[in-house]
Amino acid sequence: MAVIASTVDSASDSYRHNREGMLAAVDALRGVEASIHASEMSKAERYREREQLLPRDRVNLLLDAGSPFLELSTLCGYKLHDDTDGSLAGGNSICGIGYVAGTRCMINASNSAIKGGTMTPWGVQKTLRIQEIARLQKLPIVSLIESGGANLLYQDEMFIEGGRTFANQARLSAQGLPQITIVHGSSTAGGAYMPGLSDYVIMVRGRAKVFLAGPPLLKAATGEIAEDEELGGADMHAGTAGTCEYLAEDDADAIRQAREVVERLDWNAHVDRGEVRSFAPPRYDIDELCGIVSDDHRKPYDCREVIARLVDDSDFDEFKAEFDMQIICGYAAVEGRTVGVIGNNGPITTKGANKAAQFIQLCCQSDIPLVFLQNITGYMVGKDAEQAGMVKHGSKMIQAVANAHVPKITFVIGGSFGAGNYGMCGRGFSPDFIFAWPNSRTAVMGGEQAAGVMQIVTEGKYAARGQTPPEGMVEKLYNQITSAFEEQGHAFYGSARLFDDGLIDPRDTRRVLAMTLSVCREARRRELHPTDFGVARF
Repeated sequence: MAVIASTVDSASDSYRHNREGMLAAVDALRGVEASIHASEMSKAERYREREQLLPRDRVNLLLDAGSPFLELSTLCGYKLHDDTDGSLAGGNSICGIGYVAGTRCMINASNSAIKGGTMTPWGVQKTLRIQEIARLQKLPIVSLIESGGANLLYQDEMFIEGGRTFANQARLSAQGLPQITIVHGSSTAGGAYMPGLSDYVIMVRGRAKVFLAGPPLLKAATGEIAEDEELGGADMHAGTAGTCEYLAEDDADAIRQAREVVERLDWNAHVDRGEVRSFAPPRYDIDELCGIVSDDHRKPYDCREVIARLVDDSDFDEFKAEFDMQIICGYAAVEGRTVGVIGNNGPITTKGANKAAQFIQLCCQSDIPLVFLQNITGYMVGKDAEQAGMVKHGSKMIQAVANAHVPKITFVIGGSFGAGNYGMCGRGFSPDFIFAWPNSRTAVMGGEQAAGVMQIVTEGKYAARGQTPPEGMVEKLYNQITSAFEEQGHAFYGSARLFDDGLIDPRDTRRVLAMTLSVCREARRRELHPTDFGVARF
């Protein structure tokens, strides 16, 4: 046993200052999410008049009561396209992993209370990401659809990628992953293919509308006149076209039927989910993470203090502790299951890169999942580092991360800069899941470093001509660059662009880690029954 002995002083000024800053960052995140929910609730009366459930209420009714739901990418599209103040973020969808009739599923619900559920460019990217997670983690997908289709103002940014979502549906079906779709309202034009490519379709009578061309477009294109119901209503699709398998009387009835379909899949019948193991919780309060880690990524801290509040019994068997002090590697357990943890106490050195690469390979040899805790300024630079083979040794670590076949879960808990983001399994290296804390910063380098580089380059250009820069020019350039990097490196900016699968409160990290490890573990035990083609209607 190697229990980490914490030295955190919760009465110190630095702890108090860190806690205030971190809680302010968490409050800012919750404020954005609250503004999104307020936008949804502003349509509540309209939904009541139509005798419909709000999208979030549909999701809550679908999920098993009291079961966990891991919502993904809540800030997708934050302050992009039509979202001027953050209140329309989320990509006009509510997505996440939750339990339906005892089966862990990917949930994809149109948020029709915001912009009619129309798809935005980043909303399409969010759909692609959840399809990727479902594919890799072998999760059935339950979709709750009511959408005005693509936002035509941005069709050039989403037309091709939108087609990719339909191709993925066909491939997921062929892979053996069921897709259950409820059509609560409109699902027209290209959106008509979403139910069409699903394996089980439930439509709400009097509400569902599924057609490639609505009455106005049909009349303009062909001169034919038709009403909504005869063109694409639920009764027509159930009795004539055969596009849906089940008819529902209202939203609640449709959700009941979807739960029954999932239950009949008997999805867990042939999966060894492993024995439930006993474990001791961390010895230190996870709430203390807010006082350990500053909201300022430039302030260092010992990542062991974070590890001590995430792993079972705060027990951490550190690997090669004396070989390099900057990168921390070691074995621990989360809810009784062994994991390999890699964290940062400084830049990655040549020795640190070799240490981490070896550790990653050992974890792969024993099929041990990897957990990355990113707080990294990058790889060490300078004459000594370059001559010691930093490029060569750093590449070893990147090779190991890129080719590791075990589950990889990444948390960005501070700075994430330059190639350090790559070596610590950032988004570009396809971790199974990646989450970030609201204090985090992700960029190619810090703003001050970028501005300093441009200052040197600018001054060098003028010096080569025997001149000096105009008065105030260098200072103005410096301020512009630092300001731009500060904005672009912000956690909200990155999460809006899906640099991660969502921002989380640091105090939720252990729960999120345990759930995602369980998802990955179950996926690797599950045997699917693929076909040559996805299930088609005849």
